[in-house]
Amino acid sequence: MDKTKEKGREKMTVITNISFFIIFLQAKRTFTPYIGYGKRNKKPPEEEGIPWHTAFFEAIQMELDEYSQDLQFTSEYSLNTQPLRIDVVIIKKSRDIVIKKNIASIFRKENILEYKSPDDYVSVEDFYKVYGYACLYSALNKVDIKDLTLTFVESRFPRELLAHLREVRGYTVEEKWPGIYIIRGDILPVQIIDNRKLSEEENIWLKDLDNRLNEPKMRRITTEIHRLGKDKAARIKAYPDVIARANREILEEVIRMSDTPLLFEKVFEEVGWIAKWEARGIAVGEEKGRQQGRNEERQYLLDMLNQGLSVEEIKQQLAKS
Repeated sequence: MDKTKEKGREKMTVITNISFFIIFLQAKRTFTPYIGYGKRNKKPPEEEGIPWHTAFFEAIQMELDEYSQDLQFTSEYSLNTQPLRIDVVIIKKSRDIVIKKNIASIFRKENILEYKSPDDYVSVEDFYKVYGYACLYSALNKVDIKDLTLTFVESRFPRELLAHLREVRGYTVEEKWPGIYIIRGDILPVQIIDNRKLSEEENIWLKDLDNRLNEPKMRRITTEIHRLGKDKAARIKAYPDVIARANREILEEVIRMSDTPLLFEKVFEEVGWIAKWEARGIAVGEEKGRQQGRNEERQYLLDMLNQGLSVEEIKQQLAKS
């Protein structure tokens, strides 16, 4: 591999790692543990304000990234002047485009997606509400109902809803792929996705949009974010923040078990701080001086976080120092 490209890729990985560590520190500083929740729509304090839907919008775009030039994505599509909003609308720019992706196998010209955060679920009432949205969308936009599809995404097996669709509506249900339930029997194609059962290889972005990640899953998704490269990484801002804030204890463990100190050292070397440590090491002993420098610079990062600086502002401060 070309040494220049390899060095550039390594630098991007280091910067992404440091960004994730900073996001973790922000999450740890802001939120505190809470035990004893579980009722629907009742979220623990550390999850209040977590932008799950924004992260879902980014995740679905990453899942369909290879078709990004052929699809138009719209978040929180307003049906009218009243607060009736569809979570995500995905429109094929060309009717003839074929999407060979498990989560989009039912897609037609225009596709409506409803997302539920990890501690919520799609109820029977939710199904009819969003079905009504689809009918209203069809009427207001003069879209043929046959050109629409409905997708529901949640983080659990939709037992109650599937039973209702089978027993009351007379629909058939097929789990065509792990976690993807295709509903047949209506003019409107419908699928319900349990993102926790999705394929790790094909659907990492949706599968890991969760608040129950373990250490291997946390390492996997952070590694995947590192691989994006600068341009694609810039497209997802809410996603890593949500993952860090919703899984802060696991992220803390990953960081504690990783080579994060070495990553810090590489970043500091790039911005010229290693030279300061070495100079200090001449006076107090090389290793002792370097360790003292690392500790002081980590404290500097924490001080900047306490001042409310963003990740990008902290990077700029590192470069200037």
